Amino acid sequence: MIEVERKRQISSTDEPVIRSRLTEANYHATSTMVEVDTYYSRPDVDFLQTVECLRVRQSDGFAEITYKPASTATTHSAADIIAKQETNLILRDAADAETAHQFLTNLGMVFLARVEKVRTTYRNPTSPDITVTVDAVTDVGMFIETEINATDPDTATVLLEATEQQLKVTGLPVISLPYRDLVLQLN
Repeated sequence: MIEVERKRQISSTDEPVIRSRLTEANYHATSTMVEVDTYYSRPDVDFLQTVECLRVRQSDGFAEITYKPASTATTHSAADIIAKQETNLILRDAADAETAHQFLTNLGMVFLARVEKVRTTYRNPTSPDITVTVDAVTDVGMFIETEINATDPDTATVLLEATEQQLKVTGLPVISLPYRDLVLQLN
């Protein structure tokens, strides 16, 4: 499966309007949780330059390690739609996150950043491949992200754009940088 996604920045005044539009479009909040993502890079490759992702995510008794490959012209469109195959290793429980951090450190991985956010996930029961999230990223801001999981990135891109039009968010600024990079810009 390919994850096709785009995120847009929203203001505090946009947020209630967007949540209302989600409800009107039959999207239901399925979860709200705090996610803490710790990002790493290889010592010989700068993942900030290659726009690769290696992270440990922790949230509400859950933990996983995720890897997303480097961005290329194929994976990152001119319209800032990102289509990458994501590899996730689900950990047994949240306590395993500490072991994962130690494992990556022992392999020589370099700590990059820690991102904390409150994420509300919305799903439409008639469109199970579409996920919309509203993220409040600590010290960075608020965002809406539309994500499609599909085997065909072109079809997913069309669906993503139609979903954004349905939710009337196409006029909001597109954010091409990962949250990791936005947090690092603060320092």
